[in-house]
Amino acid sequence: MNIRTYTAAKMAEALAMVKRDLGPQAVILHTRTFKRGGLLGLGSRGVVEITATDSPSMRRTRRRASRTATTHVAAGNLIRNTYAPRGVPPRTASTAVAHHGSAEPIAIVNRSAPSISASTVPVAAPATSSPSLNVDSVTGPAHDQLAEEVSSVKRMVARMMRQQRQRRVRAGGKPDLPDKLFNQYLRLLEQEVTEELAEQIIQQVHDLLDSEQLQDEQTVRRAVMERVARLIPTVGGEELLAARVGNRPKTVALIGPTGVGKTTTIAKLAANFKLKQKKNVALITIDTYRIAAVDQLRTYANIIGVPLHVVASPQQLTSALRKCIGCDVVLIDTAGRSQADQTKLDQLAEFIAAAEPHEVHLVLSSTCTQTVLLDTIARFSKIQTDRIIFTKLDEAVTFGVLFNVSRKVNKRLSFLTTGQDVPYHIEPSRSERIAAMVLGEGP
Repeated sequence: MNIRTYTAAKMAEALAMVKRDLGPQAVILHTRTFKRGGLLGLGSRGVVEITATDSPSMRRTRRRASRTATTHVAAGNLIRNTYAPRGVPPRTASTAVAHHGSAEPIAIVNRSAPSISASTVPVAAPATSSPSLNVDSVTGPAHDQLAEEVSSVKRMVARMMRQQRQRRVRAGGKPDLPDKLFNQYLRLLEQEVTEELAEQIIQQVHDLLDSEQLQDEQTVRRAVMERVARLIPTVGGEELLAARVGNRPKTVALIGPTGVGKTTTIAKLAANFKLKQKKNVALITIDTYRIAAVDQLRTYANIIGVPLHVVASPQQLTSALRKCIGCDVVLIDTAGRSQADQTKLDQLAEFIAAAEPHEVHLVLSSTCTQTVLLDTIARFSKIQTDRIIFTKLDEAVTFGVLFNVSRKVNKRLSFLTTGQDVPYHIEPSRSERIAAMVLGEGP
């Protein structure tokens, strides 16, 4: 695979170079334009950079050509690594440098291996830069060569991503980060922590630790984890205890969109309050839209040994609460509402107003994207929410979204669920625990 980078003062000129060198069927992998030179943005010149590869037919033609070659080093600071499979002489590598007026040199690099210099290659998305190759479908001597090429492509992509992110840090006016600290920065980004939050944390740790401490990986990791934990708002353990408030039982309502696990979560809470805290618990459900949900909760209520009241209107809800006046805690399960269905959300708001709960917990699935979660929170904002419960952590791929969302909406996290088992897979939210997950430790 030939990957070549062209830098020119004009897009048309760069495209002409691509066609001349790789043919009209060349595949454009990435383009970008940027400014170079000048002082404080004045006098800078526009530069166009194109990364392209040859077409499959050109590659087949090249494979039939001779593989004997020499290696040339590009002018200036461009350093090229020559790739050669085991037992195969290196292919031809050539470098041409051209000038266009006062613009920067135009570097054209022809190489058959994906070993790319950081000084001329723009950072493209991994899915675009790396081809899909099935190594197992190749046998014989070609297998080792193809496997080596695939491995080289992966190293190239990782290097390109690292260089892109390092440039972002430098562009922000920050000094080059020590390797141990930069590794933690990459880890935060891999967990989908926003760049703004990641850079804020890393800069704080950089300012906090001295040069010797920044060379110790465990010290750096611990410092990053502590900074993340400080930024995650959680509810203290005492606030999560079930206890009467005045002459009323503590009343807690769970709301949220469909499919996030509200019914299972409320059963876990009831079991913990009843079995661990030895409290007198009652359940109320207004989820009369799904018969299966009522049957499920009734089964849980019978196993735990708590009463269940099924209501269909705000008036029935008020009546059911009067029947629970002697309890320590009342848990209200609500029907799932699509965040796009404003009518159903208005109906839910009427139920919540009738219940007058001490706490309303918005239940969110950690498997959703940040955009979906923020949209859900915005849609449910008509109902005053006190806490957030994140469910399905065992199904989540990354955990940075928990961090991003909690910071964005400034709502304290109350509980996390990590599986389906009742009453076990639920735990109070602890900032240290979430910080560990954000840094790559699973639930």
